[in-house]
Amino acid sequence: MNHILVAPTPPLGWNSWDCYGAAVTESEIRGNAEYMAAHLKEYGWSYITVDIQWYEPFAISSQYRPFVPLIMDEYSRLMPAENRFPSAADGQGFKPLADYVHSLGLKFGIHIMRGIPRQAAHAGTALLGTDATARDIAHTNSICPWNTDMYGVDHNKEGAQAYYDSLFELYASWGVDLVKVDDIAASRLYDTHQPEIQMISKAIQRAGRPMVLSLSPGPAPVEYAEFFAEQANMWRITDDFWDRWPLLLDMFDRCRTWQGMPKEGCWPDCDMLPLGHIGIRSVDGGGADRWTRFTKNEQLTMMSLWSIFRSPLILGGELRDNDDWTLSLLTNREVLRMHRESYGAREALRQGDLIVWTASHADGSAYVAVFNVGEEQELPVELKLETIGFSPNVLSGGTELWSGQAARMEGNILRTDVSSHGVRLYHFA
Repeated sequence: MNHILVAPTPPLGWNSWDCYGAAVTESEIRGNAEYMAAHLKEYGWSYITVDIQWYEPFAISSQYRPFVPLIMDEYSRLMPAENRFPSAADGQGFKPLADYVHSLGLKFGIHIMRGIPRQAAHAGTALLGTDATARDIAHTNSICPWNTDMYGVDHNKEGAQAYYDSLFELYASWGVDLVKVDDIAASRLYDTHQPEIQMISKAIQRAGRPMVLSLSPGPAPVEYAEFFAEQANMWRITDDFWDRWPLLLDMFDRCRTWQGMPKEGCWPDCDMLPLGHIGIRSVDGGGADRWTRFTKNEQLTMMSLWSIFRSPLILGGELRDNDDWTLSLLTNREVLRMHRESYGAREALRQGDLIVWTASHADGSAYVAVFNVGEEQELPVELKLETIGFSPNVLSGGTELWSGQAARMEGNILRTDVSSHGVRLYHFA
């Protein structure tokens, strides 16, 4: 896989999970794509992804209905449920929807589960390009602990690679630009499913269409960092992330563990951004239909950490319900420039409630994110440049990127006040 050509910078997009769970419809996908094209595309946002169980006709939330019939073609490949995705009629699959998303100047993604449908294995249905059947390649002891749709694929069996090749040949014909593969990067029952990751990566290469390969869920083991970088473009470093402060606080440790790993084409993934209106038909994360439970300070902290670390930015809320505040978080050109162009992000200081991250830019400028993870209302900060690795003549002429205010410098000391759970994000030219 030519990672750099596929994802030279961290992908920016939207995914249906946080607001619609497994039950998103075509009209909702089209509506969010239209919003992105009108309001976010010019800032670099591009991916529209249909999350899990688009092949389940009667999915109603993020709670899966176990062992239900799924829509499948004659070659054991899952197909969109036409009652939810009407344009998929007559075997067209996602091609009409992908064509529409492309017509807006955007890119189209889908979610799949690792493996082969259990119903295909039980029925021994055919596979394209091989005499083997679904039953022959199914690894019936390799199951997802939280979803009953699939068995794993046994890479040692004749026909296993042919099955994955046929899947991605189909996705290429639809015009898919990103595939999020679930139950593969980390598991509560098994180790990382490396053989299936390799088969999928090979299938994408053979499909003849560039596709971003995203691996879920996390936490992906950091000891496999080199393997992930060779095989995929994104991999989750956390389990599902929701709008709760303890989860956000924990991300500082996860980002520190993975610092130094992000590079062109290979992006450790902090998971989706639960911003705006979420939980419409998703009951995960301890909530229902709601506006994000993150305070404004916490939203700024999340956006700043994800951006300086250079995680993919994948929005989770119903875009059409965005208010001005939420939209402002997504359209700050200087923050997005940092996300797109900076390098060398690292945790430069951790002292009590104070955490400082820094990053560099090729033009010689620098970024400094000053976080207050404590519960006190304000944290007064006097930050000597030497303590975060900069000589005094480097950080001058600084601007706080969220407010646009000039940095307060006294000699080689940055002075600021940071609200509880908040951040000051500086660019020093």
